[in-house]
Amino acid sequence: MAYETPLTISDVISNISSNSYVLPSIQREFVWGVDQIECLFDSLMQGYPIGGFLFWELSSSQYKKYEFYSFLQHYHEKTSTHNPRITLSKNQSIMAVLDGQQRLTSLFIGLCGTYAYKLPYKKKKSDSSFPKRELYLNIIEPLDGVDNKYDFNFLTDEEIVNDKKHYWFKVGDVLGFERESSVFQFITKNIHRGEFDYSDKQEDFAMDTLSRLYYAVCVNPTISYYRIKSDELDKVLNIFIRVNSGGTILSYSDLLLSIATAQWEDVNAREEINEIVDEVNSIGGGFNINKDFVLKTALVLADIKDIAFKVDNFKKSNMQKIEREWETIKSAIYQSYVLVSSFGFSRENLRSNNAIIPIAYYLKMLGLPKNFESSKAYVSNRKIIKKWLIMALLKQTFSGQPDNVLRPIRTILQNNGNNDFPIDEIIEKLRGTRKSMLFTEDDFDHLLDLQYGKAETYTALMMIYPSLDFNNKFHMDHIYPKSKFKKRILIKKRVKEQDVSWYLDHVNDISNLQLIEAMPNIQKQNTDFKKWYDEEYPTEKDKIQYRKINYIPDMEYDYSDFKEFIEKRRTLLKKAFEKVLS
Repeated sequence: MAYETPLTISDVISNISSNSYVLPSIQREFVWGVDQIECLFDSLMQGYPIGGFLFWELSSSQYKKYEFYSFLQHYHEKTSTHNPRITLSKNQSIMAVLDGQQRLTSLFIGLCGTYAYKLPYKKKKSDSSFPKRELYLNIIEPLDGVDNKYDFNFLTDEEIVNDKKHYWFKVGDVLGFERESSVFQFITKNIHRGEFDYSDKQEDFAMDTLSRLYYAVCVNPTISYYRIKSDELDKVLNIFIRVNSGGTILSYSDLLLSIATAQWEDVNAREEINEIVDEVNSIGGGFNINKDFVLKTALVLADIKDIAFKVDNFKKSNMQKIEREWETIKSAIYQSYVLVSSFGFSRENLRSNNAIIPIAYYLKMLGLPKNFESSKAYVSNRKIIKKWLIMALLKQTFSGQPDNVLRPIRTILQNNGNNDFPIDEIIEKLRGTRKSMLFTEDDFDHLLDLQYGKAETYTALMMIYPSLDFNNKFHMDHIYPKSKFKKRILIKKRVKEQDVSWYLDHVNDISNLQLIEAMPNIQKQNTDFKKWYDEEYPTEKDKIQYRKINYIPDMEYDYSDFKEFIEKRRTLLKKAFEKVLS
């Protein structure tokens, strides 16, 4: 296998546009950001090498065995991140890109496409938060930077403003230059005779810059590549892994997904797995699962004996079993996340997706009952599952090597003699191991030291608020408002100066936190706790009920009482944790 005659970028772009160059399902999806694309174009302009490429040539009779995808042309962070599957013509020979997809997609988007990413502080649901951008080059002046010399930028139409220091040239327009004289004609018309009276130095820079771009894209044979011919997937995989072992190693799921795609007969594995990933990640407040998780869950739920995440376990017999049970597996994954969403979990506070796999397996064994997350018939069972999940998350049961936990739990679920989730059996099975779910005195002390803003803190509070309906949005709220914990304010509140440091150290303690619905929390804002407490709970009965639900000590609530409040509430919280978790 030797290097072929190098190609120009414009030739490769033409082949991508005509689907002569395609992507096998072995490839991961496009992940580069605009900064990386701009840096790639800068490297081309400065004459830096951009690395070799690996192409897989297939005849029309060969590629029918596999699935192929086209390059992304218009990347959209919200609506277009997956490569579309393509149907190739019968007599068409193709070149599948095995190594270099990120670079080639970047070149394709920069020259022929658009890139849309979310603007900061904008809402994800609004289309206007993701304006389309095209790649432009300021040909008048260099970039004032350390590494990059040329000022490439992805800009919206509104951001393209030419002035005495900027002339934004749309990079893709260079593909329309037929010869070097096209550069001279463009500079003469738009810079030399332009409206901003550019200096001779700027005009010279523009001529040099646009000439460099033209040669880099249309003239210089920049794309050096190896070409392999084989219809054996194993051989191609081996070459692919060897080539990538020295760079950014792709996740196993991307390689295994290609095997699944080739071996599933009636279902398109890549599309199905992408679909369930997108569906789960849009449930409730959103989650964060990926293809690796789906494939791992499929191994467990299909009762594959060895659930290790390695190529050997994705042999044809296992993949066919997963395909036969795919609808059940997919439904179990989806329903388990609907369930944990109803518990109040989302991407913000669910620290381990692996902890959901036993729940998915349990729902599968139960027959995937409809409306499990809301039916009155399963109220007590939902409480058991929620308690087990919170315990597993707080004890980090699924950190490290989750297979050592998943295997014994699956065996317990397989042999479960009743319909209830077997929480006691699981806890007993893990007793004495490094994955024990039993809480010790040290564990309780750790819970009492948890701080505001941590997912673990929210999870711990969820455990001791069993009466809350987490279908509603709840916030972690500072009981004594954090905004008032400034030295000058505390002194005015008659806090002793020697205590101020202690106050500032403990304002974020879990002992100063409660769970409160989003809207009341917004209304509460930075109101002093004593004032808020008296206004919200005017009667003695209301006050007693509030204190009982939130583990609030019965005492005075002036700022001078904060230290006593923390100490007493810490005691109440510890008793609550011990009652629920012991």
